[in-house]
Amino acid sequence: MLPREVKLYCIMWTLLSCPQICINFYLFPCSFSFLHSYLLNGLKSPQTQAEMTESNADSAINVPDIPVEIVTDEEMALIEAALTAARSSLSSSTIPAISFTAAASSSSFSPLLHRNARSIGSIARLSKRRLSDCTDTSPIRDIEDSGVLRSTQKKIGVRESLLHRFRRKKGLSVTDITGTEWCEKQMEFLLLLRKPEITKAMKAGIVRHAKLEEEVVKKVKVRVGTLEDVLALKFINFIVGANQLLFEGLTRELPLIGFVEGVWMVGVIDEIRMPETEANRNPILVETKTRAQARSPAEPQQRNGRLQLMCYKRLWDSLAANSFPSRQFYDFFALNPHYILSEEIRENTVNSGFPAETLDDLLRYFSNMCCMLPPADDQLLLRYEYQEDHSLLGEDRFMYDSDWANRQIRCCLEFWLGEREANYTPVEEHWKCRHCKFSSVCPAKINADCTSS
Repeated sequence: MLPREVKLYCIMWTLLSCPQICINFYLFPCSFSFLHSYLLNGLKSPQTQAEMTESNADSAINVPDIPVEIVTDEEMALIEAALTAARSSLSSSTIPAISFTAAASSSSFSPLLHRNARSIGSIARLSKRRLSDCTDTSPIRDIEDSGVLRSTQKKIGVRESLLHRFRRKKGLSVTDITGTEWCEKQMEFLLLLRKPEITKAMKAGIVRHAKLEEEVVKKVKVRVGTLEDVLALKFINFIVGANQLLFEGLTRELPLIGFVEGVWMVGVIDEIRMPETEANRNPILVETKTRAQARSPAEPQQRNGRLQLMCYKRLWDSLAANSFPSRQFYDFFALNPHYILSEEIRENTVNSGFPAETLDDLLRYFSNMCCMLPPADDQLLLRYEYQEDHSLLGEDRFMYDSDWANRQIRCCLEFWLGEREANYTPVEEHWKCRHCKFSSVCPAKINADCTSS
């Protein structure tokens, strides 16, 4: 065991010998003064301190009191992160010690701040990790305990949010929200284990939606090579579809993209109709569901479809309010606003009546179109068709409930942002497990089977 004095001196030398750590103490002087006070006081044994007190009393020399400062949890976490970063830095290379004196000015640190900005950001992010993210006290082993975690997560000991891992530079889709509302644990399995399989019923639904789209929209194949071209094509389809809605009163398969509850969300509306009466000019959003059986859906299925339409209305109304944050859009998707679009896309914009050379040009046309759109009608329409003959099984007309929709979206985002573990489907809806491909490995289903037996 090393003497206490040697340990404390080693901590001080470790911190001051790493440039990025010195910068963090420069940015957080409270942390440095706390450590300084701790070292000065801690290096003295009780006997030594008593002897110094007597000597000072005899010589009448006043020793200034070292002020006691309260260190916040964030600053303490920063110190711990700094120690971790210093160890890794010193183990990889030899860094000359940097003296930290009272005469050091901010100007002398400015080049160092510039060179180590990324290191500072990494340490700050690491210091803000919550302890609960690294500790698992759940009695049921989580799906990520099976070895699916990436090596980077093992190194830092924290979980990366599902939104960042699987929807980075893509955005969260409306079907991600509805899938999470249906069963969070199933969504977790789909993300971490394998892609969802397209069933026979899903294929029939895809074919039916394509048929409905062909009735009102003429599709043109365009080759895309970059993310800028992909998103540019979505903007073109939106502008063309919105024009068709305003002039013809109907459009289908309209792509949407917007900023909702602090995240980017995307979706495709099945159908938008303009009202037949002149008194109401708010477009009506319509969603068509195909069913393999000729009967009405269960209440959880209706609830899920209603949430989907309410998400579309939330996206549509945000665009109609012209609240599209273009700068955040470019940053999140890592786009170059001055990127020259492909030749095919530029020709397509010319033929559509709004010639654009760059992605930024196209975004301005998109913004101008959004200014012309009224908010969607509060009454939404959910249609159910029989897959075999496309006959109408029924229609569900309901009113938009902003409070309920916002609660559902926020609840789903808690799961996607890693703020909590995935919830299991309620007991009264365990019939969903009969149709789930992950029921054989789901802890909830296994525990239920054990209890029943």
